[in-house]
Amino acid sequence: MPDTGKQAEPADKKRGRPGEYKPEYAEQARMLCALGATDEDLASFFKVSARTIYRWTARHADFCQALKSGKDPADDRVERSLYHRAVGYTFDAVKIVQARGEIKLVPYKEHIPPDTTAAIFWLKNRRKEHWRDAKDHALTGADGGPLQTVAMSPSKFEEIARRIRDEF
Repeated sequence: MPDTGKQAEPADKKRGRPGEYKPEYAEQARMLCALGATDEDLASFFKVSARTIYRWTARHADFCQALKSGKDPADDRVERSLYHRAVGYTFDAVKIVQARGEIKLVPYKEHIPPDTTAAIFWLKNRRKEHWRDAKDHALTGADGGPLQTVAMSPSKFEEIARRIRDEF
């Protein structure tokens, strides 16, 4: 064999694309997703591309299920938090004060008022028919039926257009 100046690679060195799936990844992914990890975060953790995460999700039912079961509790927490921001909430808090050289812990109730943006977001998603920005518009003919089309010559069209212009 001719000498190319390159050293031969060891026989046990793996070749090919990185990112081979391992069954233990499913549980790791579930726990990461429960903590709020995104698909991009998973890719970084497993040292693969986001595309590989999508491929694993499609090819491995256990991994797909792990992502779903991990993301659901995190999404539920965010949903509850959004709801509380939308309607406002009160919680127990402690203020640390110094009085006459003595440090005291003073318990009190803190109130977070409703947040208009959170309320609008909640309503636009939960009550779309009443709160969404876009309304559906449809053109219909007489009594809600289909539009009627009429074929006419260009001269007839010009005559009708002229009459409409003259009226206005």
